[in-house]
Amino acid sequence: MLLILGCVFAGLAALIHVYIFVLESVRWTHPSTRRVFGTSAEDAETTRPLAFNQGFYNLFLAIVTVIGIVIAVTASVPVGLALMLAGTGSMLAAALVLILSDRSKARAASVQGLFPLIAVVLLVVAAF
Repeated sequence: MLLILGCVFAGLAALIHVYIFVLESVRWTHPSTRRVFGTSAEDAETTRPLAFNQGFYNLFLAIVTVIGIVIAVTASVPVGLALMLAGTGSMLAAALVLILSDRSKARAASVQGLFPLIAVVLLVVAAF
């Protein structure tokens, strides 16, 4: 049961990170995305290459996590757990870096890190 819940929360974390990828790599200069990140049109254009790259980091973490879910459900629980923990653990670490580097980003860090935190706890407990 804990493994299933861990997979669900890992999947939710992956979905959020795919959404972040879309914001950062696809829609970075759109007015609605600039409002989300609090950037001006000029700043968005200047930082576009950085955001594009950062968005792909989020996408890759989501992909590793989803592959882990698929493998845990279909082939090998230990391998799937390892991949899910690599993905969600990295998501959680990134959220911690965000809040430790800028306390005003606490809301963004909680959105980015809550589901990965829950997934990590559930998956670690499920592993034992």
